[in-house]
Amino acid sequence: MDRETLMREVKGIYAGISQQETQQHFSQTNGNINPEKYYEEILNMVLDEISAGTFDRFQSGRAVVDAVSKNKRKWLSQWDGSLEG
Repeated sequence: MDRETLMREVKGIYAGISQQETQQHFSQTNGNINPEKYYEEILNMVLDEISAGTFDRFQSGRAVVDAVSKNKRKWLSQWDGSLEG
């Protein structure tokens, strides 16, 4: 899949996830950061990795989001765990 298409799919998926999160649930698991900021930060890291070719073998944005959600340290070179609260 080309990188532009992958980026569009990933943006749409993260936008949907962010909207579905409730502030109460999120604050219980991630401290003081709001869901929009959290997913914006993750999205920016994922987009950087897509641009760098990290996900060139992936067939869909959903596959990228699933892989990142399972192991951020593996897929996001910028991940330092600071968003984990």
